[in-house]
Amino acid sequence: MLKRMTTNTISPPVHGYDQLDRLMSLMTGDEKHGPAATSTLDTLWVLYDRVLRVSPGTADHPGRDRFLLSKGHGPMAYYAVLAARGFFDEGLLTGFGGYDSPLGHHPDRLLVPGAEIGSGSLGHGLPLAVGSVLGLRAQGLTDPRVWVLTGDAELDEGSNHEAIAYAGPAGLEQLHTVVIDNASATYARPGGIAARFEAAGWSALTVDGRDHEALHSAFTAPHPGRPHAVVARVAPKR
Repeated sequence: MLKRMTTNTISPPVHGYDQLDRLMSLMTGDEKHGPAATSTLDTLWVLYDRVLRVSPGTADHPGRDRFLLSKGHGPMAYYAVLAARGFFDEGLLTGFGGYDSPLGHHPDRLLVPGAEIGSGSLGHGLPLAVGSVLGLRAQGLTDPRVWVLTGDAELDEGSNHEAIAYAGPAGLEQLHTVVIDNASATYARPGGIAARFEAAGWSALTVDGRDHEALHSAFTAPHPGRPHAVVARVAPKR
């Protein structure tokens, strides 16, 4: 019988939050998409440190939580957090973007330990997350949660709105979306980003994307019978 995973499956980090800037600095070169990466850093840390029920030892467990980085064109923060959590050695970070490095400018799920999907093409992550929840349900796995991180500009892609429109009425409670809102979207959302999700039957909250306690509270807010969206407003670090 499959054992249910609990919050105590979150293992202690190899490095703390105070080491993330150092880990980020190990990744050099052109086309780093630095602002896109740093805008996600706090959200990723809170998720992996306090919310996601997955660790290097449970990365292949059927009952694990799944995290999908849709905002895959800026993976530096993701790689830094995965290294800090012990999914791979920090020595890999210095080869970021190199020909023989597993850490490409877009994550590859076949090469990056802990990565659930290959990503970076805008608008793919949320539809994949919907499919992941449906796949888990078909296997009778109703405990694992699926998290997807998107950017506000990604919501310009129609595939996301099809996923949003489907997930609410379908009652996909296992589905969680974090939208990093750094004011980069081309088109405004009437009433704001959260209102778009709420109109489709989602639970939605908007918080300061640098405030760890606010993020944790929003990530763990109850939302029975509905998918949950958290809009994390951030200004890129200088």
